[in-house]
Amino acid sequence: MAKPRLSKQDWLTAALTALAEGGVAAVAVEPLAQRLGMTRGSFYWHFADRNALLREALEWWELQGTDAVIERVTEIAEPRERLRTLFRIAITEDPTSGLEPALVAHADDPVVAPILHRVTQRRVAFLADGYAELGLPPAQARHQAVVAYATYVGWVQLRRATPAAVPEITNDPDALAHLLEHLVRA
Repeated sequence: MAKPRLSKQDWLTAALTALAEGGVAAVAVEPLAQRLGMTRGSFYWHFADRNALLREALEWWELQGTDAVIERVTEIAEPRERLRTLFRIAITEDPTSGLEPALVAHADDPVVAPILHRVTQRRVAFLADGYAELGLPPAQARHQAVVAYATYVGWVQLRRATPAAVPEITNDPDALAHLLEHLVRA
């Protein structure tokens, strides 16, 4: 019986999972093929090389984790509720746990760096627009956006690195509500 052919998306998802678990070095053709129960030939059907896989996986993460989320919340007219919803989605809907801390840890990688930079700029700009809609002057809105985004990145890092030391970051609705209120304050 022939093995089912994997889609490009299967490889992208596997690459992001490997990156979250073991960093950029874990995105390697042979281990991914073994993990997926396929041969290297399946990989080369979809990608020219490992860097192409990594780049396309990160571009897909950008599309799903930034563009699609922004699109979801843009329809919310009230800026405070839009920001609260945005942060709730970002904190609670994490399809690839550990991915963002892994990306930050590899921010100097030549494939990761430009995409991480672009995602960070887009996210901070969207936040700054939201804080400006709450009435903050542009420079102060930008500063608040940077602080809020840094808080989010720290929260995600703590959740990955030391969940037992800071139990408030996992499954604590009161802590989440407190964080969301802190993040949307202008």
